[in-house]
Amino acid sequence: MTERIMAVDRMEQIINVFGSFDRNMHIIEGDFSVKVTDRQSELHIAGEAENVMYAEKAIQGLLSLAARGENIDEQNVRYIIKLVREGAESKIDKIAGDVVCITAKGKPIKAKTVGQREYVEAIAKNTITLGVGPAGTGKTYLAVAAAVSSFRNKEVNRIILTRPAVEAGERLGFLPGDLQSKVDPYLRPLYDALFDMLGAETYNKYLERGNIEVAPLAYMRGRTLDDSFIILDEAQNTSREQMKMFLTRIGFGSKAVITGDITQIDLPGDKQSGLKQAIRVLNGIDDIGICRLTGADVVRHVLVQKIIEAYEKHEKRQAPAKAPMDTGRNQPQKTFKRKQNET
Repeated sequence: MTERIMAVDRMEQIINVFGSFDRNMHIIEGDFSVKVTDRQSELHIAGEAENVMYAEKAIQGLLSLAARGENIDEQNVRYIIKLVREGAESKIDKIAGDVVCITAKGKPIKAKTVGQREYVEAIAKNTITLGVGPAGTGKTYLAVAAAVSSFRNKEVNRIILTRPAVEAGERLGFLPGDLQSKVDPYLRPLYDALFDMLGAETYNKYLERGNIEVAPLAYMRGRTLDDSFIILDEAQNTSREQMKMFLTRIGFGSKAVITGDITQIDLPGDKQSGLKQAIRVLNGIDDIGICRLTGADVVRHVLVQKIIEAYEKHEKRQAPAKAPMDTGRNQPQKTFKRKQNET
């Protein structure tokens, strides 16, 4: 049994790191099998030597976040634990960079993981950015935050949000109402993000003025989009032709962000994803950034991260099983041909 003592300068940092009802510290204690005790301005960590070392690094990382004014929650704790276990605790300083945008309610939007920070930096640096990753990694939300920030800073004159109108594995049939009513269900995630950033009243005001445009991808054909921040969401459901059409709409003074999850393609089996092709074709071109977010960047409920990891493991187990089946299936045909030749 080993015990380490950590000195803490400010009591409010300890309160922030421990969390409500010591919830955050319970996660660290359970994950590393240690016991953490708060004694005035010191933290005592007891357990096996290696586990104590890991726990100390995780707590130190959380304290550094708290010192920068960050509110510590379960997502922060679990992400830092993952970095420590991977020996990547040096990356903790890259978490929670500059504020991307302030919401209508005054909440600052920041990158919560290293991958998200690289994604935000790529959007700022490049004219076109492709953000590829699983659900819950903040691809769309951070892109909308960057768009609203650019609009508020008068770097662009309008925000254009678009996505292909493809159902997620089910047919919805004919939807009632005018064009806007028909496309609203497909564009709802974009609306939700915009309402968060601007508020419903401000959003409607800019929509009436034409400063904000939300439309299905089909309505982008034939246009040149100057001085605009354009977001193509759910890009994994674009065809190759649609993706090429969208990429060639970019005009002067514009910026585009393309988001998608290549593990959730809803296209018919005979159609190739335009996003998959774009990643291959555009790789290495100047002023085009390609960011690959992973399950570690998921900022939704902790179960979302576990679900994504479970599916990834399942797919890896299934992949090698296909090869022997093919070999066995072809074997009888070879035997039949050999007998035919002997005859």
